[in-house]
Amino acid sequence: MGIASALVNVADKVIGKFGGDVTIRVVTPGSYNAETSEVREGISDTEVKGIIEDVVSKEVNELIRAGDKTLRVTVAAKDLASAPSTVDRVLINNVVHSIISVKTNEQENTAITYELTLKV
Repeated sequence: MGIASALVNVADKVIGKFGGDVTIRVVTPGSYNAETSEVREGISDTEVKGIIEDVVSKEVNELIRAGDKTLRVTVAAKDLASAPSTVDRVLINNVVHSIISVKTNEQENTAITYELTLKV
């Protein structure tokens, strides 16, 4: 696992140095309130650094409509306890973004970075 552990550390250092502040909000099913007929979500926030890029319109899929603000955020896998999913959310400058897709970049079955495609 030599090269994989080296890549994990390099990704963490580079993204930590050049990335901006990002909050990954992990959402888990919560309890049901019978009085209000609502399900409360469990929320756990993790602040990390991420490289933020605009998404080119040619790269979008059927989940993104014309006019949606779309971004791609790359975060170091080392900073997260588990891989993000499309149920989770990302906060950038106090704006909540939905995760449309998650791409895991890995080496030797070890996650190096996660590329998250987001929309507002």
